[in-house]
Amino acid sequence: MDIEPIAYFHSPLTAKFGVPRQSGLAPDLPGAIVLVPEHRSAEAVRGLEGFDYLWLIWGFSANRREARGATVRPPRLGGNERVGVFASRSPFRPNGLGLSSVLIERVEMTADCGPVIHVKGADLMDGTPIYDIKPYVAYADSHPQARGGFTDSTEWPTLHVVFAEGLESRFSEPELKALKQLLAQDPRPRYHDDAERIYGMDYAGLNVRFKVIKDILTVLDADEAPS
Repeated sequence: MDIEPIAYFHSPLTAKFGVPRQSGLAPDLPGAIVLVPEHRSAEAVRGLEGFDYLWLIWGFSANRREARGATVRPPRLGGNERVGVFASRSPFRPNGLGLSSVLIERVEMTADCGPVIHVKGADLMDGTPIYDIKPYVAYADSHPQARGGFTDSTEWPTLHVVFAEGLESRFSEPELKALKQLLAQDPRPRYHDDAERIYGMDYAGLNVRFKVIKDILTVLDADEAPS
């Protein structure tokens, strides 16, 4: 079966580094779904205002390799322990497809792009192709008592985020709120633990540089990201 994108995602995150490992972990992170020209019809989204969440089926377009084996190493297990690829949310999959549940903020009718769906909490980087959009329905999609495999027994510790003096003013209030949520999730590779290493993350047009010592992440600088 050949499939083509029906939309593309727009996000303040323009590179893989820093993208949340799951949807909903940075609930205030904004994003927008822009349909491709052949689907830019108000009829295509008619009724969407009655739902709170969407399922997005999308492609891991920034991956440079496909799944090469039957097992992967989830970050939640420290990046060392292996589980089956089909028992994980690893981005390295036989068909490179992702599935995310995102909050609908609003649907905006625009002159240039038709209906644009504004969402929050997505784990997609800017430019990600979207192959399908489906409404989330709680009666069929919610299973609050379901077991979560290794995620039930392994906690993902969050970091305390602090900024060097004056840096917070470089972001709008909504941008700052979402950035703090992203950084608290520790975007570093799970096996990194170098207190002297400085990391850079492109966000909202700025390159945010930070370091981590124990459970404290300090933002050191933020200047214009290279184009």
